[in-house]
Amino acid sequence: MRSLVFLLLVAVASAKVFSKCEWAQLLKSNKMDGYRGISLANWVCLAEHESGFNTQAINHNKDGTTDYGIFQINSRWWCDNGSHTANGCNVKCSELQSDNVSVSINCAKRVVRDPNGIGAWVAWRKYCQNKDLSRYLAGCGL
Repeated sequence: MRSLVFLLLVAVASAKVFSKCEWAQLLKSNKMDGYRGISLANWVCLAEHESGFNTQAINHNKDGTTDYGIFQINSRWWCDNGSHTANGCNVKCSELQSDNVSVSINCAKRVVRDPNGIGAWVAWRKYCQNKDLSRYLAGCGL
């Protein structure tokens, strides 16, 4: 039991929670600003409302699917969590919870190439779509 508690503490301790500006800079360096016509502020808004910029975020949905990582990417369509999934990003869901966010960024790029685009994320539709997003980059020097 002690080893299980230790492993859980290590997993929690290794979670990366980005600051708003740190995340914005990382997205910009990964060519997300303007990707598929989506502004950097939209990406930052999305991540804030989906995960609070937390790479280890996980959400179990009522429909039996699970959302993973900083973008809360859904297991039904985009990653493999051991269930029957479409795995559109061709990754294991656990990879979306890595502090190396390149897998999550590449998967988010794949999601927005689908017809729903960034609208695939409910949090974006609710909190970011058609809103003033200037606060998401304010003070970041971008």
